[in-house]
Amino acid sequence: MDAPDALAQAILRALADAPARDGGGVSLPRLGKQLGLGASSLMRELSRMGDATLGGVPGPGWVRVAQQDDRWVVHLEAAGRALADTLPR
Repeated sequence: MDAPDALAQAILRALADAPARDGGGVSLPRLGKQLGLGASSLMRELSRMGDATLGGVPGPGWVRVAQQDDRWVVHLEAAGRALADTLPR
């Protein structure tokens, strides 16, 4: 992923603007509700934004999705925060 598309930009902005909570990150359901997306659509985009290798191409590492207790939480990584800071508002 070279430059973030509109959805990736919206995700980066939402994560960058989220208030800091214990352990950081935003729950997947909360992020989906904020963006008006279902979990599967959101996870597809987050997969492209993470560090997984898809089609032989490593991802940009902008976000990380992790399970905390019984919920999935999306974290903004340093590369994603740096990019979010450059995005127009």
